[in-house]
Amino acid sequence: MSSTIGTLLKVTTFGESHGKGVGVVIDGFPPRISLSEDDIQPQLDRRRPGQSKLTTERDEADRVSILSGVENDQTLGTPIALLVANQDQRPGDYAPIQFIPRPSHADYTYQMKYGIHARSGGGRSSARETVARVAAGAIAEKFLYESAGIEIVAWVSSVFNIEAPDIDIHYITRETVDKTLVRCPHQDTAIQMIEAIDVTRQAGDSLGGIIACVCRGIPAGLGEPVFDKMEAKLAQAMLSIPATKGFEIGSGFAGARMRGSQHNDLFVKKGDRLGTKTNYSGGVQGGISNGEPITFRVAFKPPATIGQAQKTVDFKGNDVVLEAKGRHDPCVVPRAVPIIEGMAALVLADLLLQQKMRVSPQFKANH
Repeated sequence: MSSTIGTLLKVTTFGESHGKGVGVVIDGFPPRISLSEDDIQPQLDRRRPGQSKLTTERDEADRVSILSGVENDQTLGTPIALLVANQDQRPGDYAPIQFIPRPSHADYTYQMKYGIHARSGGGRSSARETVARVAAGAIAEKFLYESAGIEIVAWVSSVFNIEAPDIDIHYITRETVDKTLVRCPHQDTAIQMIEAIDVTRQAGDSLGGIIACVCRGIPAGLGEPVFDKMEAKLAQAMLSIPATKGFEIGSGFAGARMRGSQHNDLFVKKGDRLGTKTNYSGGVQGGISNGEPITFRVAFKPPATIGQAQKTVDFKGNDVVLEAKGRHDPCVVPRAVPIIEGMAALVLADLLLQQKMRVSPQFKANH
């Protein structure tokens, strides 16, 4: 099983949804960076379940513990291990359906690949695993901001067929995003989204959505062509998140409906550097950051677990009616916002470290 991402900054997650806990080991993180559990907890609080009627009722505090790699609130350069204990796991909720591959879940594919699958909550395929990603991402974000002034902000841009108008990517903040339960910064649209999710939840159904993200302050030169291009690494990271079904950067698929004369980003002088007049490239050209904000969007499918009875078959092919138990989100995108931010931070931190190793002899000597 592949549970590791990164080249210089290697991040390995572990744990199952209804096991004792989930955690992560971060190897390659620079030494002498101030770090405490208080730096990590805010993003976990944004991801945790039970925040509102729009999310699962599972009650998890998601308190993080630093097990290694930090002493006196400073990183040592050794592997950083983090653990978040599961406190409200209920594997018994899944006993009646343990021999039924749930529609659009990973039960069947895990069984075919490994000859066994977690019979409670999906195990490693559960979104519970993303707790570890968010914790690691929070550490990467701190490094990015303090070493390069990089900021990452994600928000819900659509739920079902309800889409927010364009947001000013230069000024949007997490505080603005978090003003609504659904994490859409456009108030009127957020009200419509919340109502749609609540109606769908009461009907025992689910909805998908799209999360947009901007990464500001990215220096030009990050990305490793040809196979580790910036957009390729971001796409890999985003599409590894449970329930994701699409990724686009810059103009994305809309660019396919434009002429080159419309789509080309013309260069202009911006202070002491070159920049672009428009940003259809999404801050990336040739797989390398060009100094403009990196913008991308990630599509999430409707959660597969719904409250309605579904006619399907068990592992032996016998007809059954599946009536799912357990606690699940009617729409995952509000809680997925910090997951997107965390995964973006891990990619950018890894690429920044690679670039620093290439261009800075002093960095090489000190690390």
